[in-house]
Formats: sequence, structure tokens, C-alpha cells
Amino acid sequence: MTVMSFLLLLLVAAICGTIGQSLAGYSVGGCITSIVVGFIGAFLGSWLGRLLGLPEPLTVNVGGETFPVLWSIIGSALFVAVLAFISRSRASV
Repeated sequence: MTVMSFLLLLLVAAICGTIGQSLAGYSVGGCITSIVVGFIGAFLGSWLGRLLGLPEPLTVNVGGETFPVLWSIIGSALFVAVLAFISRSRASV
């Protein structure tokens, strides 16, 4: 994997993380956090998709690595929603 393809992969993860955060209605941070949320969302969403036996309908191939865009958005939205629920319940105590 080249440096350019790695940077492109980070950009795709950041976009997916940002979309997931906006769908959940809760933001956990800036650009670096969006990248992390995008990668966690890709892991969580792909795991959930395999668990339910669903295909990967939208993937991006970057430098020989396949990145599941749709599952990353869904997974990051679920991840951020859980974080929002935890932080809101902790704030109200």
C-alpha cells in the first residue's frame, strides 16, 4: 500500500465517520475522531452484516484493500448512537 492510497483510505474513513455522526445526531470530535469512528464503524458494520448474512453493496477498493462504505456508515452511526446514549445518561446522573 502506497502513502497516497493510505491517505485516500483515511479520507474515505473520515467521510464515512462524519456521515455516521450526522446520522446519529451526535458528534464526538474533529477530523481524527471521524477517521477513527469510520474505521470502527467499518469493523462493526461488516461484522454485523456478516452476522446477518447480508452482502456488501457498496465497497471502495483502495490500494488493494476493500473498504465497505455502506457498512462503515451504518456501523459508525450505531457506534456514535451508543456513545451518545452512554454520555447523556452519565451526564444526567
